[in-house]
Amino acid sequence: MVALVEIPAAKAFHALSDPLRLRIIESLRDCEYCVADLCEHLDVSQSKLSFHLRVLKESAILRSRSQGRWTYYSLNLPQIVALEQHLADFRYLTTSLPTPPETGLSNRPDES
Repeated sequence: MVALVEIPAAKAFHALSDPLRLRIIESLRDCEYCVADLCEHLDVSQSKLSFHLRVLKESAILRSRSQGRWTYYSLNLPQIVALEQHLADFRYLTTSLPTPPETGLSNRPDES
């Protein structure tokens, strides 16, 4: 079993905010890749891909394993489940829509 790494939610969600990083995650959905194969699959340079893999790995969204001279990357599903749960908590633990603060509302002109 893979241990869940305690990562601040902001760091993990930042890691998910880039289109290329989302493509990487989509590519790793069904299988693991080494960097060379992932570069070819995504048609990006190794230096660009390495940067994005590092961001995803530091946020614990990806894990890596070495085999010989190659490093293989795959999804860290327990961390993804933890992020899902973080978002689900907003839905289940919030009883109603947030209300605007009382101050400042009376200063607005009527829009009628």
